[in-house]
Amino acid sequence: MDSLHRKKKRDSKGIVTVLIVDDSLAISHSLRSILGSHGDIEVIGVASDGEEAVARAVEHRPDVVLMDAQMPGMNGVEATRIVKRRVPETKVLFMAVHASHIDDALEAGADGFMMKDATRQELLLNIRKLAKSKNTPQ
Repeated sequence: MDSLHRKKKRDSKGIVTVLIVDDSLAISHSLRSILGSHGDIEVIGVASDGEEAVARAVEHRPDVVLMDAQMPGMNGVEATRIVKRRVPETKVLFMAVHASHIDDALEAGADGFMMKDATRQELLLNIRKLAKSKNTPQ
């Protein structure tokens, strides 16, 4: 079964697919644990740098990518720009420790922005909101 067919099957069940992108294994693991405990969200992959994020986004076509700002190699801003160009229907929720990344993230095409110290409820709300939105910036 190809990835597009699997995506259509998940869409029909109302499941939001998420790709986690963060170079910190602890953060990726925590995010996966938080999201995995909700039946309407499925983590379909994890990437630790920008190049891997682009490859996994193209392969899996997630509804939402949680994109870290600072990673080795290709950073989150450049990865967002490429993901939005190659998989425009995918929403990118940019996550950063510093608000100084907001303008660059939105200019690169991010659909939303949140601080890494956001609450679990804010994270879930933002993911669900983006997954339901049309292809316009939030």
